[in-house]
Amino acid sequence: MANTYTQIHIQCVMAVKYRQSLIHKEWKERLHKYITGIVQNHGHKLLSINSMPDHLHMFLGFKPNQSIADLMRIVKSESSEWINSQKFNPALFRWQEGYGAFSYSRSQVQTVNNYVLNQEEHHKKKTFTEEYEKFLKAFEIEYDEQYIFKPLE
Repeated sequence: MANTYTQIHIQCVMAVKYRQSLIHKEWKERLHKYITGIVQNHGHKLLSINSMPDHLHMFLGFKPNQSIADLMRIVKSESSEWINSQKFNPALFRWQEGYGAFSYSRSQVQTVNNYVLNQEEHHKKKTFTEEYEKFLKAFEIEYDEQYIFKPLE
């Protein structure tokens, strides 16, 4: 796309199916590197990535050559396939349907990077559900509570 110049920063959030705590410390860095490769192979720049046992955040410099929906579908399918092929978990690993995608201005990049990289500290104070609902409200996104990421009941 000659003469196309963009500056798009997107934070994406995705949850493990049924919010199960299946992302383990022992291999989460390998997962982050694998997802970084997927993102970069599609022409985007991964600015930061971090995960908790039940969800993952990634902050991207996003190129408009692909939709966010397509990228998220690919990241989720390829990473879950990789996790299962590595046999990191005795149970089948799957990401929950849906995701959150939130846009930021250039002036917010460092703040969002710090937020993503400090997930462990942040979640000492807030649950994932509280965090996610805060995003939805802050970005004034209408949502149906039945579709918010929920744990297995």
